[in-house]
Amino acid sequence: MQNNKILILLPDGIGLKNFAFTSFYELGLEKGFDIKFWNNTPFDLRKLGINEIPIKYAKAHPLTDVLKIAQTRIELSQNIKRTKDEVYDYYRFKSRNRGLKEFIKSVVVSTLILRNNSKNGLVRIRKSIARQERKTKLYFDSLATLEKEKPGMVFCTNQRIMLGVAPILAAQDLGIPTATFIFSWDNLPKGTKIIETDFYFVWSEHMKSELQFYYPYIAENQIKVTGTPQFEGHFQKDVIISKEAFFKQHTLDRDKKYICYSGDDSTTSPNDPTYLADLANAVLELNKKGYNLGIIFRRCPVDFSNRFDAVLAKYKDLITSINPQWKKVGEAWNTILPTKEDLVLQMNTIYYSEFVINLGSSMVFDFVAFDKPCGFINYDVSGGIVPNWTVKKIYNFIHFRSMPSNEAVFWINNPDEMEQKILQMMSNDAANVIKKAQKWFEKINQHPPQEASKRIWNAISEICKK
Repeated sequence: MQNNKILILLPDGIGLKNFAFTSFYELGLEKGFDIKFWNNTPFDLRKLGINEIPIKYAKAHPLTDVLKIAQTRIELSQNIKRTKDEVYDYYRFKSRNRGLKEFIKSVVVSTLILRNNSKNGLVRIRKSIARQERKTKLYFDSLATLEKEKPGMVFCTNQRIMLGVAPILAAQDLGIPTATFIFSWDNLPKGTKIIETDFYFVWSEHMKSELQFYYPYIAENQIKVTGTPQFEGHFQKDVIISKEAFFKQHTLDRDKKYICYSGDDSTTSPNDPTYLADLANAVLELNKKGYNLGIIFRRCPVDFSNRFDAVLAKYKDLITSINPQWKKVGEAWNTILPTKEDLVLQMNTIYYSEFVINLGSSMVFDFVAFDKPCGFINYDVSGGIVPNWTVKKIYNFIHFRSMPSNEAVFWINNPDEMEQKILQMMSNDAANVIKKAQKWFEKINQHPPQEASKRIWNAISEICKK
């Protein structure tokens, strides 16, 4: 008899948006599954009517962090070696902490890399991570939880968090099938897969090919192509409020057409405030010519900095900041949690914007779901905040190579082009670009996108029958 009890492992808040704030949970219940979220976030899922098992006092083994860093850097080095492509070197992020503890950690990581920089070395590192995590209190607590709950499967909501390793190992040691979800379109080239499971759920055939390329030991029958639930909400038009209500709520001018500027984090786009100012100047010039435009600024949800304050103050009559409704519960980026309310806010922001401008954001897919175009910033800033930073580095990342046509977005190659590109995005020229962006969306994410949760539950059902 099939065991329909499923534990959804939330090692951190990343999975909330996809699996707690969408119809995923309700759909699983409709299909007859007994679902509990194994919750390591500070968010109380009971407020949403979701059954949960809180994980308390979760800690990874002290050595796991350095092993994880070594694993990622070895994977990147091996990718450079076999592809002859130096782009993988750009995925190495240096620590900003220069203290003694960080120095010792760096020496240990360098030693591990020196001794294990090979395919066999990666196997040793992965085995060492598993060995260390099986010593932790989290592992033994997980065994106790699993022996009590006796689930038919454990499904982890993302592949990169160390605190997911011990619960997954505990499930495997008890013979319980495990799976993880690759949560973002750019994750696999970065070498961020820390969790080893029996099955992997991916966005698309394209991502399946990536997974097989970077991790050839994963068999094809271990990979389930499902799409991601993160775009499902864009097709639930009942959450769109009236224009009158939205404009009143955010003090917008009903007579204006609004451009959305979607911010990036400070690492991806350190010169974002300058780009926002360039857009504002272009809109000012267009308004002098008789247009009636405004700007909605939606900052990156994990950016709580004050770096935009001067621009927002200077153009306060032109730019309206509608901040994401995320909650900050810690200093690390993955302790800033999404909320269900923000999904509704994001959809209404898109619906009442003409188009979006940003630097290489996946918001291109959010907007094309509403049949709206995207403009990509594609120029450097003279005397920018970070020396030698360039947009070329961003657009050379592997995930942008998936673009089937260079004309899937409007490229803004210098500030002087901004006015022209704005007018193009508001004209009939946008139709062909939207069509090509849709092709890109279909390549990146299994279609129809609104059926991702359904496909995930179907795949879970198949696994539980085996």
